[in-house]
Amino acid sequence: MGTQVAHRMTNGMTVGSLAIVMLAMGLVSVSAQNPADVGGDWALTVDTEAGGTTTPSITLVQDGSELTGHYSSDTLGEADVTGSVDGNNVRFSFDAEAGGYALEVTYTGALQEDGTLSGTMSLGGFGDGTFTGKRR
Repeated sequence: MGTQVAHRMTNGMTVGSLAIVMLAMGLVSVSAQNPADVGGDWALTVDTEAGGTTTPSITLVQDGSELTGHYSSDTLGEADVTGSVDGNNVRFSFDAEAGGYALEVTYTGALQEDGTLSGTMSLGGFGDGTFTGKRR
C-alpha cells in the first residue's frame, strides 16, 4: 500500500476524514429520527374552506413517537385523538360528526423552531384547511 491512491480518495479526502464525515452524517440521521416533544395542552387556530376560523383545543399525551389525547371544539365537539411524531413531523386524527355526516379529521404538521405547531388539516373529503397551535 505504498501508493498515494491507497491513502487518499480521488477527491483528495483522506480515509480518516471520510470516516469522520460518515460518522457525523450518521449522528445527524439518528438525531433527526428522535421525536419532538409535542405533549401538552395546545390552543389551535384553524382556517377551513368549510367553516371559516375556529379555535379548538387539544391535549396531547406523548409516549415516544406515539400520541393519544383529547380534542375539543365548538364545531366538532369532543373526541379522543391518536397519532404519531416522526422527528418534528406530527400527525393526529379523530372521528367526528358535522351536519349529520361522520368524518375522519386529520391534522398533519410540524413543530416549528419557535415552538408552535403548523400544518394542514383534512375534514375527510368535506374540505381542507390550515392550522397553527401554541402551547398553553
